[in-house]
Amino acid sequence: MVYLEKLGLVSVIVVENDQIRGDDGERSALIEEIMRVVSALEAQGAEARPVLGTTVRLGPKPDDDQLREPRNFIPPEAHVFPSDLVAIRSALRAGEIPVLPPFALDSFCRSVRIGANDVLGALARGMVEAAALDDNDMKSSPRDPHADYSQDINLVPLRLMIISREGGVPSYARTGFPHLLINLTSEYDYIRDTYDPSWSNEKDSSLSNLSLARTCLAYMPPTSSAIMVSHRSPSSLIANLITNKPAVSSSLPHALLQGNRKLTRDTPTLLRRGLPIQVIRSLADVDKAKMNYLLETSFKRTLDADAFYKRLEQNLDFVVVAGDYVGAAIVTNEPSPNSSEPVSYLDKFAVLPSHQGDGTVDFLWVALHDESYGLGHLFSINPNGGKEGKGEGRDLVWRSRDDNPINKWYFERSSGHMRMGSWVFFWCDAEKRLRVEEGRRANAGLSYVEEWEENRLSRWADVIPKIPSVWK
Repeated sequence: MVYLEKLGLVSVIVVENDQIRGDDGERSALIEEIMRVVSALEAQGAEARPVLGTTVRLGPKPDDDQLREPRNFIPPEAHVFPSDLVAIRSALRAGEIPVLPPFALDSFCRSVRIGANDVLGALARGMVEAAALDDNDMKSSPRDPHADYSQDINLVPLRLMIISREGGVPSYARTGFPHLLINLTSEYDYIRDTYDPSWSNEKDSSLSNLSLARTCLAYMPPTSSAIMVSHRSPSSLIANLITNKPAVSSSLPHALLQGNRKLTRDTPTLLRRGLPIQVIRSLADVDKAKMNYLLETSFKRTLDADAFYKRLEQNLDFVVVAGDYVGAAIVTNEPSPNSSEPVSYLDKFAVLPSHQGDGTVDFLWVALHDESYGLGHLFSINPNGGKEGKGEGRDLVWRSRDDNPINKWYFERSSGHMRMGSWVFFWCDAEKRLRVEEGRRANAGLSYVEEWEENRLSRWADVIPKIPSVWK
């Protein structure tokens, strides 16, 4: 926290201690815990302020029951009015870290103990709403050219840090090791459904923390993120907060992820509100107007729409769409004259510039993996409307101009590449077939070129260069 403060990332801390609950001296014990945290921060050179008064109010916010829009998250059992944030705002203006206990004001004006998750959820909502009011006030009233606005505080929270003994959310796909990156919109329910009950023995608060992240991020800006991290990984916490990226990209090949020394049981989990992911197999179900806008905006070129969709009518395999066409991956089946099996070709991979850097690229590539070269694996069983892991994966091939700045990203995710003139051909090997064969041979291992891989490069080189351009 001290290091983050030096970087300009000021925190608002809510302290929780589940071991202090229901005792006669509960309140005094929690206050002692707050003072202990404040002393620890000050001992490291930070300025901290205990905020021992009640900042949040118990119960749902008035008029919340009149909201017509359905919520896909659990709202906190507490709320905050802008006037309740005076102590937090004062501490932040003074350059101090406010440290709060999990107390709330009930309907009888008594200070009572509640769950820290409800306090955090109420603060996330209240601080966003207070910042919106501040912004409206600034727009409605003229600014004094002689006034000093240097102490103005923007209360909008940008990151949620959940620091605990447990760290990230365990994943069945990583044999209990944490998820690296979670798209809460499309993965939340499935993560809960596949959560192994045995993990609760060591990580009894993982699911409640997952729910907390979804609640807070629902109120925070779309670009915000949450991180669930162990207290044993301070350097990982700092790295994640600075880069706003997971410790290791979740879209990397699984062979690299499994052998990566950075991945331990204490590896943090980065969470984003994310976007829904859907797989479309019929061209009739594609919104062509939105697809045209996505492709032309991403590639900054004019699409020959008639020729493009005419080719897709004949060769389309599937389309992965992120959100309302903010990203898409189009895969086609290209006929091969020397084989009865068509070539699985990644025709287009595009993300709107406004969503590059917010996790959409990784979410889209993981969905592409699950539906193509990663098909058949247990970790490809994701409910996105596709095959949900059933079937056999196929080698995925694509091409890119040799001066494309995204090629570095492709190099990291592909199994191999080959240069041909002004193009670079990339491919990803079908993972299940290699995994099965590797297991069958045990210590003998795989050969450099397997029997089924012979002549595939020449077959691809005979098909891919002949695919016509779709740009005017």
